[in-house]
Amino acid sequence: MMYSSRRKPVLYFKEERRFLSGRCTVYKLFGLCMVLVLASLLWMQLSCSGDMSSASLEVRHVAQQQQQPPPPPPPCPAHDQAATSDDPTWGPHKLALIVPFRERFEELLVFVPYMHAFLNKKKIRHRIFIINQLDHYRFNRASLINVGFLESGNDTDYLAMHDVDLLPQNDALDYGFPADGPFHVASPELHPLYHYKTYVGGILLLTKAHYHMCNGMSNRFWGWGREDDEFYRRLRKAELQLFRPSGITTGYKTFLHIHDPAWRKRDQKRVASQKQEQFKVDPEGGLSNLRYQVESRQELTISGAPCTVINTKLECDQSQTPWCILG
Repeated sequence: MMYSSRRKPVLYFKEERRFLSGRCTVYKLFGLCMVLVLASLLWMQLSCSGDMSSASLEVRHVAQQQQQPPPPPPPCPAHDQAATSDDPTWGPHKLALIVPFRERFEELLVFVPYMHAFLNKKKIRHRIFIINQLDHYRFNRASLINVGFLESGNDTDYLAMHDVDLLPQNDALDYGFPADGPFHVASPELHPLYHYKTYVGGILLLTKAHYHMCNGMSNRFWGWGREDDEFYRRLRKAELQLFRPSGITTGYKTFLHIHDPAWRKRDQKRVASQKQEQFKVDPEGGLSNLRYQVESRQELTISGAPCTVINTKLECDQSQTPWCILG
């Protein structure tokens, strides 16, 4: 069997102010109005097109509620970045780019416009879905990807399980339809951090049919890590051939890792029996036992790039996975 050169099969491995002091006169009021007008004009000139305001202000509001410093405004978009993401002449297939997300606002403001421009340049029809976890449980990347699969709609026929902190730097990387089998874009030979041969995290493309064959991902993985290793076993069980990039010469510089270094105890600390249980295979869980509620859906534009934010609350059976909370 001949394989495309872009893909190779993988074997399973206060200051004081005096201006308004004293009596208030008409001249002082007029002068104050002029200062405000000039300041507004200057701000409009220095800022970008303004369509970023809805997304940026909303992100800042959420960040302030969570007592986090507001992120800086996103960079001004290039003119060609706002091009359509759904041009039928680009081909019959359409990608659902699914991003499991919680609190990483600075990364999100960079990720969405970057990936929108990257996929447009490659003429990949796409929609970007941010699956935002709102509940008080620990972060569950796998369940959020399951939610993204179910909520992405019928106009997309394949998906990318995509980390928000990983940006492709090489235009030769393929995001096309993975007809022959799952395609691991962020392969161990290219990922800046994870290099073991059975690693399938970071960025993985699958057709929706193949993802359904695996029953999605296990919902038992509350907190950071391990869900990708279990999914690797699901690929094997479904007898799906895994493919990875070939002919990429940029090595560990193939991706830009923009990960926030903050330590999040709730999600990164391993507790109780989690250490042992999460090494086990989950033979039945996945799409079939996923429990969640969609609180809202929001269509946002970040620096000219559209995305859909699905605000989600997951549910946890603490008798089965008591490590879904940290206590």
